[in-house]
Amino acid sequence: MSATEKRKPIRIWVDGCFDLMHFGHFNALRQAKAMGDYLVVGVHSDAEIEKNKGPTVMREDERYAAVAACKWVDEVVPNAPYLTSLEWMDKYNCDFCVHGDDITTMADGTDCYQIVKDAGRYRECKRTKDISTTELVGRMLLMTKDHHKRRGSITAPSISSVNSAELGTFSTGGNRTDPDTKVSHFLPTSRKIVQFSEGREPQDNDKVIYVDGTFDLFHTGHIEFLKRAREMGDYLLVGIHDDQTVNAIKGVNYPLMNLHERVLSVLACRYVDEVVIGAPYSVTNQVLDGVFKVDKVIHGNTPSLNDSNGEDPYRIAKTRGIYHEIENPQNTVTTESIIDRIITHRKLFEERQRRKEQKALLEKEAEQAEKAAKAAAAAGASE
Repeated sequence: MSATEKRKPIRIWVDGCFDLMHFGHFNALRQAKAMGDYLVVGVHSDAEIEKNKGPTVMREDERYAAVAACKWVDEVVPNAPYLTSLEWMDKYNCDFCVHGDDITTMADGTDCYQIVKDAGRYRECKRTKDISTTELVGRMLLMTKDHHKRRGSITAPSISSVNSAELGTFSTGGNRTDPDTKVSHFLPTSRKIVQFSEGREPQDNDKVIYVDGTFDLFHTGHIEFLKRAREMGDYLLVGIHDDQTVNAIKGVNYPLMNLHERVLSVLACRYVDEVVIGAPYSVTNQVLDGVFKVDKVIHGNTPSLNDSNGEDPYRIAKTRGIYHEIENPQNTVTTESIIDRIITHRKLFEERQRRKEQKALLEKEAEQAEKAAKAAAAAGASE
């Protein structure tokens, strides 16, 4: 290829439900983007998912917005078919499709990617262990008492007001054989943090914005807030509170996702430049001057809980005159409201978990059969 010739950009197709968007989804999209130049992501409709998998927690418009906020995604295609087709890939000029190294099936047991596999336009990325939407729903259904070593909480959030009798066995545990209802044991590595991080520092004239929070079950409320905060300056620094701090302030079984799970989700957001891992609940002088010189501290127009000492966590920022509040049209979407969706429709999601568990067993069998067939074919070729 001559210096004047340009290589044709490699366009990649990825599709999925992307319900309760988490770092496993983000990691798959990161890996897919690394295989080419332009990433097109098809997102299934609520109706398609209901037919093949069960009810969604997040509505389709919320799922579209969550995918669009991922920094590795170039284009979002709403209402993509559950069965991945060559026609849709060709419509968006995609060279090949990428999916995790696990089998996903239709309601009738058909491999969703068999057509593109047969056409030689399928690539695999490594699936992230110990996280899935089903597993997150399981955490919310169980709300296990050993989720955190409790310390005294200052307030009683909405989930604690739910009648314990209505939670049934969820507060004491569920099916011990079900791998999708467990406390998180995700083990982070420095390599994973680096893979998700931009590593960019602010320029001399950049206005640095600081926001902080829990960012549990990363959702469209968080995304819209981060987008609006980023528009207030040039560089967005996000402080993420550690698990013990969140549990001491909010109580019950918060947070549902551990610190490093939450960090990866925030780092994957296109509006975020850097994070402070385990940021103090109160914004201190060290936070404002020790990492980068912070020009503005932004908070949503919702009440904030006082620190454990009873003080306003934004007192220093307010004293300096750098504290600002912004409107968030998505402020009705919160971690608590998402949990309430699960609790309100408990029986529906119980059934979803049962269906998903049965489907997962069949998919595992199909995956093992496919691997065995590949191994046999490779052995035959070498003879």
